[in-house]
Formats: sequence, structure tokens, C-alpha cells
Amino acid sequence: MSDKNTFVTLLVNKLNENRDSIQQQWQHPEGTTTRHFVIDNLLPPDLCNSIYQAFPKNGDGFFNRESFREKKRTSANLDAYDQILADITYAFQDSQIVDLVSDIVGLTKIEPDPKLYAGGLSMMFEGDYLNPHIDNSHDANRERYRRLNLLYYVSPDWALENGGNFELWNEDRTVPKTLTSHFNRLVVMETNKLSWHSVSPVKANRPRCCVSNYYFSAISPDESDYFHVTSFSGRPEEKLKRFIGVFDNRLRNFVSKTLKIGRGKHLVNKQKD
Repeated sequence: MSDKNTFVTLLVNKLNENRDSIQQQWQHPEGTTTRHFVIDNLLPPDLCNSIYQAFPKNGDGFFNRESFREKKRTSANLDAYDQILADITYAFQDSQIVDLVSDIVGLTKIEPDPKLYAGGLSMMFEGDYLNPHIDNSHDANRERYRRLNLLYYVSPDWALENGGNFELWNEDRTVPKTLTSHFNRLVVMETNKLSWHSVSPVKANRPRCCVSNYYFSAISPDESDYFHVTSFSGRPEEKLKRFIGVFDNRLRNFVSKTLKIGRGKHLVNKQKD
């Protein structure tokens, strides 16, 4: 049996056990300028397997996201599935975990997002992918900056040749650092204006399952005031997608900023009324 508290205890122990390794990885990233760390064998294998088994293997009930930017399925409706999926997801949102991760990597005033804006469950099937991108800079209300991504992979026997692997890019997005989406592996990365990352196309004929969480802060990563939507590019060989991405990102940023301004004026007028 497991519940959220069980997961919190296990995660606290694993993070403390790997503190030195985490700090070494975080302070000296290789193959990318994006700070990150990896913990393998995060939970007892039977618990990780139980999490995987709770995913609907056909993606039933998941939202299908498909465009030239990405192809994957997501869900934040945790009530629709076995309780273990909510327990592991919200264990990462627990203040003990948030504070411990923040302390180890040296970030301050980091906050969880129990509303799971962009977080929750992710499934990718054969042919699915996520092109190089930088995440939306803020939370849903644009009050806090996105600071950390926590990605927990649970598909058994997942190997490099299966595709669907996490990638962190160099500054000009020409060479990725590939982190295989191994069973029971946690990847944590910083999020800022330059943290380009992606998922390579899935080649295996079975689902690649991930539990995703995001942490936020009122403090900007570089102490400047900025905003951008999730901004996509193509892979190095996808010249057309890279070209389209430039204009697509500009358009969606313009629309999003315009809507924000319009909403702000509406609230001001409403207060005057």
C-alpha cells in the first residue's frame, strides 16, 4: 500500500541521499547551459510499476495535443484515475519536497502549483514528439515565473532506442544532450529564457508515461521582468519548422500580451464601476 505521505517520505530520503550528486550535476551541467539533475531508481521498483499500471494504456480520457509543434496526450484530471497517480503527483507538490529541492539547488522562494498548470500526466505513443521549445514564462495568472520542471518517467524497460527521450540543447539548438526516459528516473531542470528542451520521436509501440510537476516563484530567473508563451522551434534538420516557429512564436506572444492588456483594462474599469 502507498499514499501521498509514503511517497513524500521516500522522496525526502532519496533527495537527501543524493544531495552531493544533485549539487554536482546542478552546478556543472555538461552538454548544455541549462542546469539540471537526474536521480535514478527514485522509488522502490514495485511502486513505480504500480504508477505505470495506473495509466490508461490507450490514453483514454487524455487530451490530444497535436500540431507542428508537438504530438502528445496530457491530463490533469487526476480524479478520473487510480488514486496512486494523484498521490505521486501531489507528493512532488508537498512543501517538504519543494523546500528540500529548493535548498539543494540553491533557489529561494520557490512555490508549488497544486492547480497543475501545464502539469499532471503525460503519455506519448509511437510517432509522438515534442519539438525544441522554451516553456511559458509564467503560471496561469502571470503572477509567478516558472522556475523548475520535475519529470518522473515510469515506463518499464525504456531504452535509448525506444525514442521518446528527453533532450536539453546547447545555446544555438544544434546539438542535444539526450537523457533516456528510463524507468523510475527523475529529471529536474531549471526554466528560463534559454532553457531549450524537447522529446525525441517515440519509436516503441507502447506508451511512454511521465508524471510532470512545475514549480514557480515571484522572483524572475534573471531578475528582469519578461513574459513569453511556450515558444517552439524545429530540430536542426527541420528548416521549415524553424522558419515557421519564428513567426508563430511572435504571433502567439503578441496575441497573449494583447489579451493580458485587455483583461487588465477590463478589471480597472470594473473597479471604477
